[in-house]
Amino acid sequence: MSPVSKKTRLPPFEAIFARLIAAPSVSSVNAEFDMGNRGVIDLLAEWMTDLGFAIELQEVSSGPAKYNLIARLGTGEDGLILAGHTDTVPFDESLWNSDPFTLTRKGDRFYGLGTSDMKGFFPLILEALRGLDLGKLTKPLIILATADEESTMNGARTLVRKNKLKARYAIIGEPTGLQPIRMHKGVMMESIIVHGQSGHSSNPAYGRNALEGMHRVIGELLKWRRDLQEKNREPLFDVEVPTMNLGHIHGGDNPNRICGECELQIDLRVLPGMDVAILRDSLNQRVANVLADSGLTYEIRSLTQPVPPLCTAPGSAIVKVAERLSRRQAGSVAFATEGPFLDQLGIETVIMGAGDIAQAHQPDEYVALERVQPMIALLKNMIIEFCTDDGKH
Repeated sequence: MSPVSKKTRLPPFEAIFARLIAAPSVSSVNAEFDMGNRGVIDLLAEWMTDLGFAIELQEVSSGPAKYNLIARLGTGEDGLILAGHTDTVPFDESLWNSDPFTLTRKGDRFYGLGTSDMKGFFPLILEALRGLDLGKLTKPLIILATADEESTMNGARTLVRKNKLKARYAIIGEPTGLQPIRMHKGVMMESIIVHGQSGHSSNPAYGRNALEGMHRVIGELLKWRRDLQEKNREPLFDVEVPTMNLGHIHGGDNPNRICGECELQIDLRVLPGMDVAILRDSLNQRVANVLADSGLTYEIRSLTQPVPPLCTAPGSAIVKVAERLSRRQAGSVAFATEGPFLDQLGIETVIMGAGDIAQAHQPDEYVALERVQPMIALLKNMIIEFCTDDGKH
């Protein structure tokens, strides 16, 4: 295929990378750190327009302004999506050895906030497109850039709600070290609050101790965790059972007062095939049963909307082609992605990117230079496979 770079104003690869890293786009559930992503979206829209893509912006929230970008080339409902999120996590600049917003090439690495997770996927996409004759596309190619993956996943949830994204296959460029990933666990984060009645500690009859009620709840949760792990197992995961972490607890305010309220926050990582709605119903029933004769009341709140697990069939064309081109078997990861939301839209998805999850959310985040050209080659070949008549799948 002949390149199209002579006909475009596309900047060099490293310049594209640097401008994306320089555009702050932190997302956080803490309003103190939360930012919009319009700067990143506008850069991508400009470059994709130069390449002939039709641009659509979806507003995700208005304050701070957050948008999804959908760039389309070609028509129809088949074809391929190359997807990534535009946001990064918050950071502590004092722990960095370079400016997080300056792309720094040092040795065999590119350093900067988002180099691995995952602004760095977009320069790789653009470089892959630079080397292709986009006029030969016979099926649509969509470049998707989302907001808020690192916090609420509202960008992906907006895609599902509006249901305007039409394609057959997708690659999400999260950091996987060039390995295709077809499965990951789902995430539920729940708060259990037990309400009692405070009173003077000299006489237990003066109140109802919420902390003692939470002791019952914790015992029941540990029993439930054992039950879940005995009944659910997937050997393709490093941790092959669902997990439950008791992550945060707070109750009462003074040793000489009966505890009137106690809160426990838990994190569940669930396997493909486990239904988050059924799990939440089970959690509610177990807490209700264990507190039934206590005189205490309770409530359960979701700290975030759950992210379902992902399981793309091993026989899917996107999995088979990704395995063939990467020369690696598709695997699984414990971290969550936007893949399940694309799955809800009927889009078969693999996760595959140049970064390393060990670098994600870390000071001095980097991507190794040795992975740049292999990832560009993978993206070129995936586009050829799924969007042109030269594909062999």
